[in-house]
Amino acid sequence: MKLTVPTMLTLLRIVLIPVLVLVFYLPFRWTNFLAAAIFAFASITDWLDGWIARRYDQYSAFGAFLDPVADKLMVATALFLIVQAHPTPWMALWAAVIVGREIAVSALREWMAELGQRAKVSVATVGKVKTVVQMVALICLLYALRPDRPVYVDPWMGDAVFVIGDWLLAAAALLTLWSGFEYLRAAWPTLLREEKR
Repeated sequence: MKLTVPTMLTLLRIVLIPVLVLVFYLPFRWTNFLAAAIFAFASITDWLDGWIARRYDQYSAFGAFLDPVADKLMVATALFLIVQAHPTPWMALWAAVIVGREIAVSALREWMAELGQRAKVSVATVGKVKTVVQMVALICLLYALRPDRPVYVDPWMGDAVFVIGDWLLAAAALLTLWSGFEYLRAAWPTLLREEKR
């Protein structure tokens, strides 16, 4: 198995997951900033590995498998940390919607790939918008929340970062439902055809 630069960036994202968890729980005032920075860096590598793979034709089967796994693990971990630090019904609901949709769409894509119809459930524009909104929301919330305090009060921005992150996470959850519906709608004719067989 050849390790390309995009694959190494994807592996780096996976390595950063336990680092994110450790940093989030460290008892220092600056750890919220570092946790947000780690997640932001991981988000940038997610974009960068795709760009390098396309620009320099460095595709690999292993990288294609690992990339979405790394993304989902990083996002799910960040959501779990945020819900633990701010355990409200709404925050838990948004997290459940996002994680649940990722599981459902992953299963749908795998099933469509087995039928040779993977292209019908390729990433749509609404999915890309959802990803950007979700990443910004998670960066804001990782910065604004601490496990030892419900809301971290920043001397420069107060609770504004938390409010922005909270609303953006709600928007990301709604976009998640929308994009999930779009994937299901694209796959529906194939589902019906297979059901009749």
